[in-house]
Amino acid sequence: MTPVSTLHLGPGNPDQPRGCGPLAPPRSPAPRPLRQQIFEQVRAMGEVSRGQLARELGVSPASVTTQTSELIEQGYLTEVPLVPGAEPLRGRPPVALRVAAGAHAVAGVKFSMRKHVAVALDFAGNQIAEASEPARDRAPPGDQIEVLARLIGSVCAEAGIGPGDLAQVGIGVPGFVDHASGRVHWSPVFGARDVDLAQAASARLGLPVIVDNDANLAALAELWFGSGRTLSDFAVVTLEHGLGMGLVLNHRVFRGALGLGVELGHTKVELDGALCRCGQRGCLEAYVADYALAREAHVALDLAGGSVGGGAEGGADLVERLYAEAKAGNAVAQSIFRRAGRYLALGLANVINVFDPELLILSGERMRYDYLHAQETIAEVGGSVLPARATPPRIEVHAWGDLLGAHGAGALALGAVTDRRIGGPFEGAAA
Repeated sequence: MTPVSTLHLGPGNPDQPRGCGPLAPPRSPAPRPLRQQIFEQVRAMGEVSRGQLARELGVSPASVTTQTSELIEQGYLTEVPLVPGAEPLRGRPPVALRVAAGAHAVAGVKFSMRKHVAVALDFAGNQIAEASEPARDRAPPGDQIEVLARLIGSVCAEAGIGPGDLAQVGIGVPGFVDHASGRVHWSPVFGARDVDLAQAASARLGLPVIVDNDANLAALAELWFGSGRTLSDFAVVTLEHGLGMGLVLNHRVFRGALGLGVELGHTKVELDGALCRCGQRGCLEAYVADYALAREAHVALDLAGGSVGGGAEGGADLVERLYAEAKAGNAVAQSIFRRAGRYLALGLANVINVFDPELLILSGERMRYDYLHAQETIAEVGGSVLPARATPPRIEVHAWGDLLGAHGAGALALGAVTDRRIGGPFEGAAA
């Protein structure tokens, strides 16, 4: 098994290629208009000559010239001096194409149990502003909408634009989310069920809003900005207050028939097992999430702690104390983390056996608890995958934190604007 990586990839990393968005074409291309394919390829590559663009897409130089001329005229692409080494089309001046970053701006917001984070992105995918606000546990939906409005106001002020200048807002929340309708059936961040978040947020902001599960947006962020840009199939497992998973198949986020698929945290690992915050028993999340660790700490170390699914702050404090005990050599605390790590290894092995991803990314705030992804845990993953595999998939640990989900929400918004203004289904649409 490949050792766990400690790469920290993300926007602004000098090791990242220019641009944003998937760099590799899907095996079965979606029926997108050529103009959208051209625009998205330019955005993905950051800067490219017309000749290279024609070769990348396998189309004629004349088609590229016609489509790019329209996109330039409409203000979506711009010409810049040709980068060294690129080849211009015969007879054309030595220029390259780049997305007109100022054509549109979007905002992406991630709600979580600890803090809410927002970013503003320009049309080329560059971050132009960031804001955050501490979370309030299980606040009424109306209160969370006001938090959203404040965050949008903050990032717009930092970016020097008005909220009305945004073309789209993307929102990521943990829980059971119907991406197509924008409804949140259940989320730990809301004090109510069945919240029509997209409609309520759009009415408050006066802007188009699109909503998705935060783990899906973690995968979308990796697809647009991180290690997934050149891969067709990969999975992101997020471990924060709960356990989530985002799955990319053939360069597209997979959500299932009803938009509620890939709920790794609620796969069952024990019959009549521990109580999960979803109300059922035996879920994987109930053995590895922070409230599960806090429950074990409360019992084993006689520490004060909340109940299952209780306050995020109290549970987080208790887990921090448990981790400090483990680092100090407390054998009981170490055994609690190692037991959780074994359950996590079981879940990861199941993901590999079912989906056969090229890459498995472990992400989220709880990844700093290294006992959960210690070498023996990773080795246990390797020992539980199908022996027919020549080599197990690469496993990496990323630590973007809440910024990951916010960028994923921003990518979702960028895709929606691209779809609406340039045409064709956008990346991140339900597969």
